[in-house]
Amino acid sequence: MIASTFAEVLSIGAVLPFLSVLVKPQMVFNHPAAQPVISALEITEPRGLLLPITAFFCIVVVGATVTRLALMLAQTRFGAALATDFSIAAYNRTLFQPYATHVSKNSSEVIAGVNKAGHLGEALVTPCLVILSSSFLLATILALLVWAQPIVAISAFGGFGLIYAGITLLARHRLAAEGQVINRESGRMIKALQEGLGGIRDVLIDGSQHVYTGLFRGSVAPLHHSSANILIISQSPRYAVEGLGVVLVAIITFFLASRGEGFYDAIPILGGLVVGAQRMLPAIQQAYSSFTFLRGRLPLTADALSVLEQPLPAFAQQPPPAPIPFKRTIRLDGLRFRYTIERPWVLDGLDLTIKRGEMVGFVGVTGAGKSTLIDIIMGLLEPTEGSLLVDGERISTDNQRAWQAHISHVPQAIYLADGTIAENIAFGVLPHEIDFGRVKVAARMAQIADTIEAWDSKYDTAVGERGVRLSGGQRQRIGIARALYKRADVIILDEATSALDNETEQSVMAAIDGFGAEVTIIMIAHRLTSLRNCDRLVELANGRIERIGSYSEIVENAVAISGH
Repeated sequence: MIASTFAEVLSIGAVLPFLSVLVKPQMVFNHPAAQPVISALEITEPRGLLLPITAFFCIVVVGATVTRLALMLAQTRFGAALATDFSIAAYNRTLFQPYATHVSKNSSEVIAGVNKAGHLGEALVTPCLVILSSSFLLATILALLVWAQPIVAISAFGGFGLIYAGITLLARHRLAAEGQVINRESGRMIKALQEGLGGIRDVLIDGSQHVYTGLFRGSVAPLHHSSANILIISQSPRYAVEGLGVVLVAIITFFLASRGEGFYDAIPILGGLVVGAQRMLPAIQQAYSSFTFLRGRLPLTADALSVLEQPLPAFAQQPPPAPIPFKRTIRLDGLRFRYTIERPWVLDGLDLTIKRGEMVGFVGVTGAGKSTLIDIIMGLLEPTEGSLLVDGERISTDNQRAWQAHISHVPQAIYLADGTIAENIAFGVLPHEIDFGRVKVAARMAQIADTIEAWDSKYDTAVGERGVRLSGGQRQRIGIARALYKRADVIILDEATSALDNETEQSVMAAIDGFGAEVTIIMIAHRLTSLRNCDRLVELANGRIERIGSYSEIVENAVAISGH
C-alpha cells in the first residue's frame, strides 16, 4: 500500500514538469531545481528537456501501474488465503462440537454456517483492505493537490465527497435490510437443495420436483434480487460523479484561463488536477463500493464469526490419547438424562453393570431410551445426573476420547462416503494409510468378502454417493466390517443386522460370537431373535430398566404377557 501510494503520488507530480516542458520549456530550463539534471545530461537548449522528461514520465506511469497491479494481486491473494483459513477453522470447530449440539441443529444450517465462514475473505477482509488502501491513497494525493492548488483541489474533490457521503447516508438502512435477506435466504437455498437431492428417490417416485423447485425459487430469487440491489447502490455514484466531473473540469479550466497568467500557464496545473482526479475517483469508488458491500454482508459476517467462535475442546489440538484401562466393567450408576431442562427424562435412574467380554442386548419399544443410552455409553452424551464408570473411572469430557478409543459403532443407517469399498471399510483413514490386509479380514468376518471379490474392481469398487450402488444388506455388512477394521474391544450394534436376511444374520452373529472374551458386545434390536446369542438382555420401558434376564427368560415373559 505504501509503495503503491508513493508511485501514484510520483506519477501525479511528474505531470507538472512534463506539461510545463511541452508548453513552456524555457521556464523549466531556467528553473534552479532543474540545473543538476541539465548539467548531468549535458543539455544545451530548452527543447532538449523534452526527451528525458517524457521518458521519466512514462517510466513513472508504468511503475505506478505495476505497483497498482501488485497491490491488487496481494490483496486478492491475502483475502483468499484468509478465506481458506476461515473455512478450515469453521469446519474444524464444527466437527469438534458435542454430539448434543449436532443433533439440535439442522444439517443445512450447519453447512450454511461453514460456507459463510469461507466467504469472510471477500465479505470482510478484502473490502477492509481496499478501504484502507484507498483511504491512504486518497489522503496522500489530496494532500499533494491541496499543496499545489488548495482552493481548486478542495472545491473539486469536496463536491465528489459530498455525493458519496449523501448516497451512503440515504442507503444505509436499505443495505442493512438487503443484507438480512441475503443471510436468511442463503441458508434456505442450501436447505432446499439438500432436502430435494437427499430424498431424490421419493421426489422421482412422487413427481414432486415442482415442490422443491418452488422452495428453491422462493429462496434464490430474493437472494439474487438483494445482491443486485446492493450492487446498484455500490455502483450508482460513479455515473453521477463522471457526469459532474466533466462539468467541474470545464469550470476549473475557465477559472484558471480567466486569471491574468493566461491559458498556457494553467495547463500544467489543470493537467495535474485531471491526473489526480483520474487516480482519486477510482479510489473513492473502490472505497465506497467496498463499504457498501461490507455493510450489506454484515449479517452474513456475524453468522460466520459465530461459527468461528465455537469453543474447541481441550483435546482438539492434542494427539489421540492412549485408551483408558478397561479390564473389568462398564457401570451405569444412578444414570438420568434429558436433553433440556424443559423436556421429560429420557433415562430415569439406571443402575447396570456390564462385564468385559459380555454380550448384552437392549430391547424395548420405540421411545424407551435405548439409543440415548447407547449414546451415553459411547461418550457422545453426558449424563444429566449420575455417572458412566469404566473400571471405576468416571467418563467425562476430559477422558471421553480415551474411552472412545475402545469403541466401534455400527448404526442402523450406515453412512457410506462416495469412495471405494476399501475406503469405506477403513473409514476415516487416509487412502495411502489403509491396511488392505485388515480390510480383507474385516470383510471376511462381516460375511461380505465373497461378494466384494466377485466384482471386477474388488475392493476398489466405487460405492456411489451414500452407497446408492449397494443393497441395504451390503451397506450394513460394510458397516460391520468397518467396526471390525478398527479392532475395538467394545462393539456397539444399533439395529446393525436389521437389513440382513436370517441366514446372513446368523453367519454374522456367529462371527461376532467368536470374538472371544476380550470383546464386549452391546446390541440394540427390535427383533428378539437377533439377540439370541446374548449373555443377558436388558428390557427398557419409559427410561427405566423393566427387567434383566437371559434370552429364554425374556422370550418366555413376552409370550406370557402376549398370552395374558
